Amino acid sequence: MKKSPDPFFELDIPGFGHVRLEHLVSDFTGTLSVDGRLLPGVRERLNRISDFLKIHILTADTFGMAKAELEGVACEIHILKGEDHDVQKESYVEQIGAEHAIAFGNGSNDRKMLKAAKIGVAVCLDEGCAVDALKAADIFVTSITGGLELLFEPKRIKATLRF
Repeated sequence: MKKSPDPFFELDIPGFGHVRLEHLVSDFTGTLSVDGRLLPGVRERLNRISDFLKIHILTADTFGMAKAELEGVACEIHILKGEDHDVQKESYVEQIGAEHAIAFGNGSNDRKMLKAAKIGVAVCLDEGCAVDALKAADIFVTSITGGLELLFEPKRIKATLRF
């Protein structure tokens, strides 16, 4: 499928406002993967989403397997260095345009990114979900595939976020 020269996702949500997404930003460990392994169905969904959103993966890469696991996924991978990963993730989202981003994460180091993004999605897999991430998010999901499916079924987002 040919990619649009100006991809985006647009939705009006009563009480929440107008949403025009251009970027999907996600943590890797515990969000897209368990124990460093990409979960089934994630690769296919991310590649479908890459037809209308630019995908950015921000990770400390706890298991050292993110690049190998994401091979063949149309995304940019950023391995975080040093400390203050929460601040690095938040800054990255702000630099690309937080008002045009949806972010997925599960850890305490994702909380600022989830709060900064237009839509923050807290994901709870086998690793769990930090309470700070949950409090910072707009939406909570119990599977990453379900979370990614929201972008194919926008009425689900609208039903969840409308006032």
